[in-house]
Amino acid sequence: MRMWHRLTLLFTLLLGSLTHAQEDTSRQPRAEDLREILSARAYGMGGAWRALGIGAESGTGNPAALAAFRSYRVELTGAWDWVGKDAFGMVALADSSTSALAAGVSYQLISLGKGIERATGHLNTVGLAIPFGESLMVGVSSRYLLLRGARLANAITGDAGIIFRPAPIISLGISGHNLIGTGNAELTRYYSAHAGVFAGLLTLAADVRADFETNNQTTLTYNGGLEYLLGQSFPLRAGYTWDGFTRSSQLSAGIGVLTPGGGLDIAYRHDLGGENGRLVALTLKVQVQ
Repeated sequence: MRMWHRLTLLFTLLLGSLTHAQEDTSRQPRAEDLREILSARAYGMGGAWRALGIGAESGTGNPAALAAFRSYRVELTGAWDWVGKDAFGMVALADSSTSALAAGVSYQLISLGKGIERATGHLNTVGLAIPFGESLMVGVSSRYLLLRGARLANAITGDAGIIFRPAPIISLGISGHNLIGTGNAELTRYYSAHAGVFAGLLTLAADVRADFETNNQTTLTYNGGLEYLLGQSFPLRAGYTWDGFTRSSQLSAGIGVLTPGGGLDIAYRHDLGGENGRLVALTLKVQVQ
C-alpha cells in the first residue's frame, strides 16, 4: 500500500510539472512586454519596422534609423489589448533635418496585467544617430524604466545599432538592446537583424529578434510585413509574427491616411494561440520635411 501511495504522489508531481510547463509556454516572459510597444504602422506590418526609419519612434528600435530620412516628426500613439488588458500611450519626436546629428526622444506610459498583477510603468528613451554619407548610419540610445505595482523596476540601460543602405531601395540593420546589464527581468539583453526594401509604392520588411538570456536558452522571434501605398494617400499594411517564446503566430493588418503634413494610422493584431491577445492601435503623426 505504501508503494502505491508513493507512485500516486510521483504521478501527481509529474502531472503538475507538465501542466505548469504548458502554462509557461502560453505566456510571454516579462521582458517581451516592453519589446512590443510600437506605433500603429509597425503593428500593421507585423512588428517588422527597425530597418525602415520613417516613424518618430525609430529611436526605440534601431536608433541608427533616426538618421535614415531627413525630416522632423511628431507622433502620438495609443494601443489597447482588450483580452490581456494591456494598454500604453506614446509620445515621440524625431529631428534629422536641423543638423547632421539626428535625435529622437520618446515617452511611453504602460499598463500591464490584470487585477492584482497590474503594473504601471514609465519608459523614457533618448536616441542619437549620425550618418556617414548616404549608406551608413550609426546610432545609440539611453532608456530609463520606472515600473510600479505588481512589478518593480528602476533602471537605466542602452541600445546601439547600425543601418547600412547599399542601394537607395535597400536598408539593412543590426542592433543590440538593453546592453547595459540591470539585473532586471524587464530589461534582459537581446539582438535584432532587420531588412527593408522600398520598391516604389511597395515596402517590404523583415526582422528577426534573438534572445540568448531569457529562460537560459536561445529564442528567436520572426517578423515580416508589407505596405502598399494606394492612390498616393492610403497605405495598406499586413504582417505576420512567429513568437519564439509562446510558439504561436500573430496576424496583423492596418490602414492609414497620408496628408502633406502628417497622417493617421490604425492597426489590429490578432494572436493565434499564446495569450490570445486582441490589440488595436492608433497613431496620429505630424511630419515636416
